[in-house]
Amino acid sequence: MSHTMAIEVLKDSACKAVGMKQTIRAIKEHSATVVFIANDADKHIKDAIVNACEQNGIEIEYVDTMEQLGEACGIEVGAATAAILKA
Repeated sequence: MSHTMAIEVLKDSACKAVGMKQTIRAIKEHSATVVFIANDADKHIKDAIVNACEQNGIEIEYVDTMEQLGEACGIEVGAATAAILKA
């Protein structure tokens, strides 16, 4: 999936988790289908999410900035991570 297409899917998705805690929970509960990580997020956040995704076989898409990811999630602040959830 192309980067732009992935962001559009996130924008259009009604079922999503936004932020590190919600994303980690979705990964552990096996309800995340794709996880998004902002390239400018803190390293410890990126590392935790990448490890969780690798352990659970979940696809990772990278977004340039937290601002772009927050906008794609429909929030007015930046987001370090987000996930599309199974319907």
